[in-house]
Amino acid sequence: MRRRQFITLIGGAAALPLAARAQQIAKVPTIGFMSVSTPTAWSQYVAAFEQRLAELNWINGRTVTIEYRWAEGRSERFAEISAEFVRLNVDVIVTGGSAVLAAKQATQTIPIVFALANDPLGAGLVASLSRPGGNVTGLSLQGPDIGSKRLGLMREALPGLHRLAIIANPVSPQAAAELEEVKAKAIDLGFDPVGLEIRRAEDFAPAIDAVKGRTDALYACADALISANAARINALALAARLPTMFYAREYIQGGGFMSYGPNVPDLFRRSADFVDKILRGAKPSDIPVEQPTTLELIINLKTARALGLALSSTLLATADEVIE
Repeated sequence: MRRRQFITLIGGAAALPLAARAQQIAKVPTIGFMSVSTPTAWSQYVAAFEQRLAELNWINGRTVTIEYRWAEGRSERFAEISAEFVRLNVDVIVTGGSAVLAAKQATQTIPIVFALANDPLGAGLVASLSRPGGNVTGLSLQGPDIGSKRLGLMREALPGLHRLAIIANPVSPQAAAELEEVKAKAIDLGFDPVGLEIRRAEDFAPAIDAVKGRTDALYACADALISANAARINALALAARLPTMFYAREYIQGGGFMSYGPNVPDLFRRSADFVDKILRGAKPSDIPVEQPTTLELIINLKTARALGLALSSTLLATADEVIE
């Protein structure tokens, strides 16, 4: 073998591990995770998401990179974060609620997985639940569909309920749709609904103070602003002696009265399976939107006692969990 050929072969052999290593590094995918709320409010959701990813061999910092961004209840941040993810050319965007539409408007090519959305079909996020089409898929909260069930549970817990305050952020299309849906169903049940529109954190105190002594309970529509200010809402509602109804257990842990809806950490676990499929080559257009298989009724008995409410043994027996 000629000396020049030998050197070329040796050089090529030495370069192979470097090239393979560079290729391996280049293949580590990036997930853009946009929270509509705060790190504290979504801590359980993030933990559930990362745990399931790790079970699927996607380990943050090793086999995948997760870029977290926090909108902290400010809807104007959704478009900013979405644009940043497009610039970063992430492999998939994970988000939820009213931020999904902003992500969809920012890109038609990067796959988007919503871990929770009130009404993805009605909001125009997908063409159909079975065949989403486009670049968006995920998990539905069935928000509008279970509004009447929540109202029925409130009536059972609060026999004297007549005037119902419904708080929502009208800037969010999904929250605005839920507000109108719940108002209509409340009227059908014989309630007198009072809509409270909030657009920023500073609006909660005057809105709840305005219905203090004039309404019997408070229904909170699912939204980023609600999520980021749950502790504030619970404190204000308790001071106004208003029993609350939320869509998720996490609000009840913080002092809310009742919640009825899917297990949200479980939805984030399941969203990791969507991400896994996409990172392994599946198209979001072919992955059907999933709906919750179970819905949970959670009651905070400590809050009920603080409000002087006597709940029936039948209702308490129906609850999936009673917090004391």
